[in-house]
Amino acid sequence: MVVLNRIYTKTGDDGTTALGTGERRPKYDLRIEAYGTVDETNAAIGVVRLHTSDMPELDAMLGRIQNDLFDLGADLAVPEREGKAERLRVVTSQIERLERDIDTLNDKLAPLTSFVLPGGTPAAAHLHVARTICRRAERVIVELAARPGEPVSAAGIQYMNRLSDFLFVASRAANGNGAGDVLWVPGQNR
Repeated sequence: MVVLNRIYTKTGDDGTTALGTGERRPKYDLRIEAYGTVDETNAAIGVVRLHTSDMPELDAMLGRIQNDLFDLGADLAVPEREGKAERLRVVTSQIERLERDIDTLNDKLAPLTSFVLPGGTPAAAHLHVARTICRRAERVIVELAARPGEPVSAAGIQYMNRLSDFLFVASRAANGNGAGDVLWVPGQNR
């Protein structure tokens, strides 16, 4: 259980922050950037949810995703080390649920005839913003995973990859199941 009864600790005043292991890292450390960008993705989804009250199925999916993103943040904040007890990790069942949610939403969509421009309804536009932040988080996590001595769970990487797909499909669902999509017209302004 998490208990937060004091918000400021002053321990970060020196430009460092603690991982879940207690190890201190500079605030610009790539691992901190990774879970910070996951948190940014979560906040963007929170903004989306201001516009999904009339879409209860989608809103429920987004609520589950927000919880998953906290799990991923915890996963990244406690690097897996040999001989250490396991902490909270993103697991395959979370990815599989995300895939089922993508399929559920995608089944109602007309096939695309062009690339989609970010826009349409407020929910769809904010879903596109969340998608681009998610893609950035994924790039940072993959870069972190490529560094020696910086373990990252494969499931965490897969989750973020799948989440960006979900957010794209969800944007189309929020645009009247694709009817309100804004399509790219190549060379339109020549």
